[in-house]
Amino acid sequence: MLSALDLWDRYQKTSCRVLPLGLTLDISRMRFPTGFFARMAEPMESAFAAMTELEAGAIANPDEERMVGHYWLRNPALAPTEELRQLITDSHHQIADFTANIHDGQIKPEREDRFTRLLIIGIGGSALGPQFVSDALANARPPMQAFFFDNTDPDGMRRVLETLGDDLASTLTLVVSKSGGTKETRNGMLIAKSAYRARGLDFGRHAVAITGTESELDRLATAENWLARFPMWDWVGGRTSELSAVGLLPAALQGIDWREMLEGARLMDEATRVPEISQNPAAVLALMWHYAGDGAGKKDMVVLPYKDRLLLFSRYLQQLIMESIGKERNLFGEVVNQGLSVYGNKGSTDQHAYVQQLREGIHNFFVTFIQVLKDEEGDPLEVEPGTTAGDYLNGFFLGTRQALYENGRDSMTITIPHLDARMVGALIALFERAVGFYASLVGINAYHQPGVEAGKKAATAVLELQARVLSAMEAAPTTLYSAPDLARELGCPESVETIYRILGHLAANGRAVYHPGPDPTLSLFGFAPTTYSQ
Repeated sequence: MLSALDLWDRYQKTSCRVLPLGLTLDISRMRFPTGFFARMAEPMESAFAAMTELEAGAIANPDEERMVGHYWLRNPALAPTEELRQLITDSHHQIADFTANIHDGQIKPEREDRFTRLLIIGIGGSALGPQFVSDALANARPPMQAFFFDNTDPDGMRRVLETLGDDLASTLTLVVSKSGGTKETRNGMLIAKSAYRARGLDFGRHAVAITGTESELDRLATAENWLARFPMWDWVGGRTSELSAVGLLPAALQGIDWREMLEGARLMDEATRVPEISQNPAAVLALMWHYAGDGAGKKDMVVLPYKDRLLLFSRYLQQLIMESIGKERNLFGEVVNQGLSVYGNKGSTDQHAYVQQLREGIHNFFVTFIQVLKDEEGDPLEVEPGTTAGDYLNGFFLGTRQALYENGRDSMTITIPHLDARMVGALIALFERAVGFYASLVGINAYHQPGVEAGKKAATAVLELQARVLSAMEAAPTTLYSAPDLARELGCPESVETIYRILGHLAANGRAVYHPGPDPTLSLFGFAPTTYSQ
C-alpha cells in the first residue's frame, strides 16, 4: 500500500481532467502495474480507429448491418449525410415546439385546461434513461410530474393508475417503442387506454408515440389521431437513446433543460475523442475495466454515487454496460462469454448495507465512486459547530474510499463540481464512449443484444403453449388434468414443468380450478370460465 504522499503524487500523475466540464477521473487507487498503459497503447489505437469509423457512419453493428449514431444526436453536424443531420435537427425543433404548446395550454387534454401529469410507457432503454434523468433533475414542482409503466406487471400499473386517480384526465401519455411490437410496452398501452376509456376519455387525445417510421405503433397513432408522433431511428439503440426524443421529450415536458444535457454530452464527446490515452477519460475508464477484470470481466463494478439524485444511475449503467458487454461470442464467432457486472446504490446508505462485505468479504469487485462537490443550493445548516450534513457525506465518502484502499480494494473516483443537466449529459456520454472503447478492446459487438431476443422468443413459446393448455381444458370443461397428463395429451411431455407452472399461474388468477395433491404430479387442474375486463 502506498503512503499518503505517494498516493498524492500518483493522483497528480494519473488523474484525467475535462476542464470545460470541471470533471476529474481519479485512478490513483487502482493498482494497475507500471507499464500497463504502454502495453495497452496498441489495442487502444485500434479502439480509437474503430470509434472514428463508427462516428463517420461505418456499419458498426455488423450483425444487424446498422450504423451506430448516438454521438450524432448531440452534434448533428457529425452525421454522415445531410438527410440524417436534418432528421436530428427537425426532432429538436419538434420537441421544443410541442413542449411549448403543452406548457402554455395550446395543446390541452380533452376536459381539462392543461396537462399536469406525464405517464411514460416503455421498457429497458425506453424507461431507464428517462427515469434516471427525472429523478436526477426534475425539481420539486415540475410543470408536469412523471410516472412510469416500465414493466408488464398489472399490479404495478394499477398502483400507478391509483396514484394518478382523477388526475388521469390531465395526464399526457408517451408510448415509447421503436418497433411498436414490444409486448411489455403494448400491454402497458392497452391498460392505460382502458383506464382512460373507463373515465369516458379518448385515449388518442392524451397520447403521443415515440417510435419508428411506419412501425405498428406509428400506424396505430396515425389511425387513432394521437396528439403527436416523434421519431426513433434504427441507428440509435435503446440503451443509447436517452439523448434522442426517447429521453429529451420527457425531460423537456418536466421542465428539465434538455439542450444543456445535449451540450454536456457534446463537450464530453470532444474530450473523449482525444487520441492521447492519459487525457481521454473514456479511454482511461475502459482501460481500468480491462485491468480490473483481466479483460474478461472477472470482477464486478460497484457504482457508489454520493448523491441522492444519482440513485438510479447504477440501474441505468446496468443496462448500458451489461447489455452491451455481456456477449457469448466475439466478432469472429468464438465463444468468449464476456461481461462486466454492475450494481450499486448510493453513499452513505451503502455504508450501512454492503460496504462491510466490500471491505472484508469476497474480493470480486472494484468501485467507481461519484463525488459531487456542491451539496445544495442555499445556505447550509450546521448540524454541529462548523459542520454540515454535506460535510458528513463528504467525510463518509473519503473514509470509505480510504478504508477500502487500506484493505487492498481497488477504486476510482469521478468528481464533478455540481449536478445539473449539463453534468448528467456528460456522465451519460462518458460511459457510452467507455463502453464502445472496451468492446473494441475485447473484440465484441457492443450494439446488438441476441440474449434479449432469445428471451423474447422463449417467452413467446411459453405463451403459445399456454394457449394450447387453455384450449385443451376448454374443450373438456369437466375434466381435471394433472400437469403430466396434460403434457402427454398435448404431445410435449418434455414441457411438463412449464405446463405445471402455467397451470399454477392460471389457477392463482381464477382462470383454472385447482385441487392440490400430495406432490405436484398429483395436483389436478380444470377449466374455469373467465370474464375479462374491457
